[in-house]
Amino acid sequence: MMKVGSVTDRLWAEVESYVAAEDIELDDLEVLGDGPAKIVRVTLDGAGLDVDRIAEVSRGLSRLFDDIDPFSGAYTLEVSSPGLERKLRRPRHFEKSVGAEVKVKTFAAVDGERNHSGTLAVAQEKSFTLDVNGTNREIPYEAVASARTVFVWEKAARPGSRS
Repeated sequence: MMKVGSVTDRLWAEVESYVAAEDIELDDLEVLGDGPAKIVRVTLDGAGLDVDRIAEVSRGLSRLFDDIDPFSGAYTLEVSSPGLERKLRRPRHFEKSVGAEVKVKTFAAVDGERNHSGTLAVAQEKSFTLDVNGTNREIPYEAVASARTVFVWEKAARPGSRS
């Protein structure tokens, strides 16, 4: 949990405002590293978001960070889209992934398990529900150590075969 008024909170507000003006959603922002060289990971989501658009927004964010000077030292800015297998770190991430296959690790056992795989059925304010082999399993967000969507490769029909 981040502290109120933390650098991450301030950066989130600045970056969210900047990318919203570009018609892009700020999906996530992480500041990693305790030493002098930090890594700032910005994850963006939105229609028409391709490599060129990400590069353009990255240059703009770099200028923004130069203006607001969030760190007293060097930092590395990484800007990307969520990709096929997305980290689920905030309730909004779970809401956007309802219906997707997910893998979740919990700090302590929930229904006798710490590793959970299934379809994300419902995302609520304080918890979400996974359909694990036909059984609903409710997991509080605070119990989650890590979670991500799982891309499921669909087997394509063989050339020349009838569908």
